[in-house]
Amino acid sequence: MPNISWSKTLRDYLQKKENQKTAFSEDNEELEIFSGLYKKFKGLKSDHINVPSLYSKLPSEDEPLLLKLREESRALFLQRRSRELLDNDELQRLWFLLDKHHTHPLYGDEQMINYDDFLKVQREAGQKCKPFFQASVFCKLLQNDPFGRISIMQFFNYVMRKVWLHQTRIGLSLYDVAGQGYLKESDLENYILELIPTLPQLNGLERSFYSFYVCTAVRKFFFFLDPLRSGKIRIQDILACSFLDDLLELRDEELSKEMQESNWFSAPSALRVYGQYLNLDRDRNGMLSKEELARYGTGTLTDVFLDRVFQECLTYEGEMDYKTYLDFVLAMENRREPQALRYLFRILDVHHEGFLNVFTLNFFFRAIQEQMQIHGQEPIKFQDVNDEVFDMVKPSNPYKLTLNDLIRSGKGDTVVSILIDLNDFWTYENREFLVPDLSDEV
Repeated sequence: MPNISWSKTLRDYLQKKENQKTAFSEDNEELEIFSGLYKKFKGLKSDHINVPSLYSKLPSEDEPLLLKLREESRALFLQRRSRELLDNDELQRLWFLLDKHHTHPLYGDEQMINYDDFLKVQREAGQKCKPFFQASVFCKLLQNDPFGRISIMQFFNYVMRKVWLHQTRIGLSLYDVAGQGYLKESDLENYILELIPTLPQLNGLERSFYSFYVCTAVRKFFFFLDPLRSGKIRIQDILACSFLDDLLELRDEELSKEMQESNWFSAPSALRVYGQYLNLDRDRNGMLSKEELARYGTGTLTDVFLDRVFQECLTYEGEMDYKTYLDFVLAMENRREPQALRYLFRILDVHHEGFLNVFTLNFFFRAIQEQMQIHGQEPIKFQDVNDEVFDMVKPSNPYKLTLNDLIRSGKGDTVVSILIDLNDFWTYENREFLVPDLSDEV
């Protein structure tokens, strides 16, 4: 009986293999017939091999079906990535587990956790939390604890920050129409416009002001993150800078007045900038002429500098619109920043040579000397100023100042200020008298 059973089993197995071979050969025959017909239809040679394309161009507006397919597939992909993130309930459960498994004793007032308990939490927290429970993460958060533990609060904040970054990345990607990891100006405008109702600090803004607020907010992103004016910003750069944090800070209903005033994205700040623009616009045509812009700040910007602003910046029939004005304000209020220095250097570089020389400095400083004479002050000799500027910057070439020289020296804002604004030059010249003598107070 056992021999008969074994032989029957073997025969059945061999028959099954034979059937599989037959089915496989039939499938192959069918595939060969289809391939032959397809190649004939496409006009391909019989020995043609299909090699996957390394580059696929984006569908054009003339291909609405492909555009819709790409849009839907991206939306599904982003939804799937969104579902992989921890929600509020899962974050609360993670905190409960960290609190439950924290390792005694306390470090000051902080609860700590060692690596063994860290792994216990990993096992109980579930699959979605697994990426956060890496040895590398534990080592990054390790500080001076004598027992080799990390703070559970620091770890939880790390998880929260990661989740927030991923959520924000997904949110921004929804506005990336091309799906290339960049946002154009119109994309970012749509994002901020739809964000306004979620920010309590902006509840007081009138709907008619929304377009001006969005323009004010977007210009800061593009001024600092797109200094070469390519017209697009990488989503990665938006996440890496602090501007999004400043914008989302407006969710805090108890944000202090001082914090609001120092935040470019706050309602008081946006209204201040727009109010200044309206005050400068004397003829109420919605644009600024050179004469109107001359009243900016203390009203002591030189005519030569203002002429260069209107030569280099985008104007409409010789007048400046609000968007161009915002770039100007951002440059003037942030002169220490490389992006602002790049903007101002372009204006000072009269011949577009990539450097400032003695001629350039003298060209701009003559206007300062003329204003000093008008105000009854004794003009300062140019040679003294020229020597001081080159001593401050210490350029790599002793006869030329480049943008990199100004940025590297840390004195770029001072150099620019004393060449374009009489009030700033006077402040610099009298800095020793304006600084209080601390020795008298001691």
